[in-house]
Amino acid sequence: MAQKKATHKNLILAIVALAQFMVILDVSIVNVALPSIYKSLHFTSTSNLQWVVTAYTLTFGGFLLLGGRAADLFGRRRMFTIGVSLFVLASLLTGLAQSSLMLEITRALQGIAAAIMSPAALSIVLATFKEGNERNKALSIWGGIAAGGAAAGVLIGGILTQYLNWRWNFFINVPVGILVVIAAFKYVDNYHSTLKHRHLDLSGAVLVTSGVMTLVYALTQAPSKGWTNSTILAFFGTSFALLIAFIVNEQRKEHPLIPLDIFKVGNIAAANLTQLPITACLYSMFFFLTLYLQEVLHFSPVKSGLSFLPITFVIGFTASRMSKVIGKFGYKKPLMVAPAFLALGLLYLSNIQVDGTYWKNVFPGIIIIALGLGIIFVSITIAATSGVPKEKSGLASGLLNTSQQIGGAIGLAILSGVSASAITKYKSNNPTHPNLDLYAQVHGYHDAFLVGLGFAVLAFLLSTFLIKQNREPKTDFDIAPSAGH
Repeated sequence: MAQKKATHKNLILAIVALAQFMVILDVSIVNVALPSIYKSLHFTSTSNLQWVVTAYTLTFGGFLLLGGRAADLFGRRRMFTIGVSLFVLASLLTGLAQSSLMLEITRALQGIAAAIMSPAALSIVLATFKEGNERNKALSIWGGIAAGGAAAGVLIGGILTQYLNWRWNFFINVPVGILVVIAAFKYVDNYHSTLKHRHLDLSGAVLVTSGVMTLVYALTQAPSKGWTNSTILAFFGTSFALLIAFIVNEQRKEHPLIPLDIFKVGNIAAANLTQLPITACLYSMFFFLTLYLQEVLHFSPVKSGLSFLPITFVIGFTASRMSKVIGKFGYKKPLMVAPAFLALGLLYLSNIQVDGTYWKNVFPGIIIIALGLGIIFVSITIAATSGVPKEKSGLASGLLNTSQQIGGAIGLAILSGVSASAITKYKSNNPTHPNLDLYAQVHGYHDAFLVGLGFAVLAFLLSTFLIKQNREPKTDFDIAPSAGH
């Protein structure tokens, strides 16, 4: 009987992890297809093309807190299946898009669906597995899948784009999503809300969603328009005002969207703050390495994707062993060690050459970084969710996902600006250099990786001084609902 129950739990984990894999996949899978999309839908400029990525990022990051709280209020399975169903529909419409505007709108719908689905999926994991060693094992698998999704997306996107069509990057979500919905209704418990109210703080939802979306927009546009551009400064100011208004709103509401006392629970505040520079490292690494492989080493989309495949295996191997490590040492020590791997790997990558090779200049660096990511994603998830009451697990999941999105946007915005500035400076200092554009481009990557290294150092400092060690790492404190509840 116990073995059957364990099998049932593992099946639930597989269902929600597959959905999360789709969400992470859709962040990176589209990057390889962008040149094909540009030609197929007749985009007028590359600056317009970025909205294929930005539309998804904006709505995903903006609606996560609303999606997480909705899971707590209206039921985790209900919100999970609604999110997956909407994701399937949006993916189908994206694949069928006949214009650039239609594609951007459907990508925004995909982001909203992901924001409903993702926090509900993680809160199902938290509710299914008992806090302690059992949950640590589950989150080790979850972390490996989530971190590996980005690398797998580049490979799958390359294969689909090169051998089928860019539209299949989105069509592939349809059968997978339908399978997930059917399996969720059959195997995932309903997890009815234990809260005594169903009041959704709409004013708080509007303020935080618009505030986060405005912030992410400003961060993604700043590198191209300039950090001191009046429009960009206006967006930053608007975002700040909206988020301040949101905090004031939450303090006054009887049933706030985000009860601010959640930040006093365990390591929620510290873990989410530490998450920001971590994802800043991750997003920038994939972005600049993809450019280096295709534009400097002239790799095809498929070959570029295969180049990232070792990351998936290393993360999976490392993450699968983290539950034992955390059970023995807790999560603070791994959170201090992992940024050192990120920093070392980025330092290695900062020496890539115009006439370099994959095995000499890229492979060792990404393997070192993958080791760090396998450690850090599991540890940070456990740190950010330990001790959270079950009625707030969706909210805690939404907060962690929001930190990931904002961290990625901040990292990409800052490092893109650093790279562009370095390229301009290199060209002005070396006007007669042969093959100037290529050398300037690689010089820009060097500076970007070095600033990314700074983010890794910041993550180390935050985890060292802010994360509190869990005193009893082996404790099994059960907050899971009874079966069928």
